Amino acid sequence: MLSLLSAYDQYYGPLRILRYISLRTLMAAGTAALIGFVIGPWLIAHLRRLKFGHDYDDDRTGELASRFDKKNTPTMGGLLIFASVFFSSVLWAAPNVWVAVALFVYAGLTAVGFRDDYLKVVRKNRNGISSGAKIFWQTLITAAALAALLAHPISSEKIRELWVPFVKHPLVASMPIAALAILVYLWIVGFSNAINLTDGLDGLAIGCTITVALTYGIMAYTAGNAKIADYLLISFVPGTGELTVVCGALVGAGLAFLWYNSHPAELFMGDTGSLALGGLLGIIAFMVQQPLTLVIVGGVFVWEAASVVIQVGYFKYTRRRGGEGKRFFLMAPIHHHFQKLGWPETKVVLRFWVLSLIFALAGLGTLKIR
Repeated sequence: MLSLLSAYDQYYGPLRILRYISLRTLMAAGTAALIGFVIGPWLIAHLRRLKFGHDYDDDRTGELASRFDKKNTPTMGGLLIFASVFFSSVLWAAPNVWVAVALFVYAGLTAVGFRDDYLKVVRKNRNGISSGAKIFWQTLITAAALAALLAHPISSEKIRELWVPFVKHPLVASMPIAALAILVYLWIVGFSNAINLTDGLDGLAIGCTITVALTYGIMAYTAGNAKIADYLLISFVPGTGELTVVCGALVGAGLAFLWYNSHPAELFMGDTGSLALGGLLGIIAFMVQQPLTLVIVGGVFVWEAASVVIQVGYFKYTRRRGGEGKRFFLMAPIHHHFQKLGWPETKVVLRFWVLSLIFALAGLGTLKIR
């Protein structure tokens, strides 16, 4: 919104600096962090007063969680991240279809996650929102976002291109709408669930999210700059540079939330945060023409989700062969496997952060290797 003031630089010269995405990204990150630090103590106190916290004595991971005294720690901390990202993005990003769709998906999935957390912690409904209802709302949000992108002249053609890492031309120049819808849905839902599974240790999910957001901020900037995109032989997508500002806001908000979520956590993000963050990163990956690269950059999230699939699949396979059912890992998601091996929680988190940084650097490498 403030970028619009650059049109009046003839009246006040310094306003022209608001044209620069780099400056507005830094300002968005700083603003988001400031909002997070300001509202954090109030939100934690308010959630504690309302007793909006999980009872870990009743949780499936209670055996491990009880070792770290996490019972009744307030959840719904995703509200802090949402408020910081949304208001900072609106303030500093130039409005266009890419930013509008990203924030729409983020807001919609935050509402779904909030409803899920509300049912769990207030209504004491262990399962939260039903699977059918969750799928319905995720499908509706995906369909609305895709419809907006296909209807807008700036995005209608670009969103149908499918780019893959290491290839300097689109693999598919114009995907069928049905195939596009399925892929976008799988990315939004898949990474929503992956971050949700990763959110099991203090600081783990948000630390890895910060790394992915920083990486996709760079990718958004390159995709939105004609000269850089031409040099790197990647798709030039006019207007997506503004998503750099959104990613910057997410980095700032993530750092503020990490302040309260670091061990021992004072606040958990809950489904309010994890479902929405996965969806936001998923839709941004598609809009900057780097969807498959998210599998590399978000390697920790993929690893966490894959460990659950392997665990369940192996258990069913061994039971079907006449046994009682064996587990491939000591516990899934895989961060709990390492806890079972005796690793302290902080060591697991720090090492997963290191892996996340390695995956991010590998993902950035795909921009050049084509």
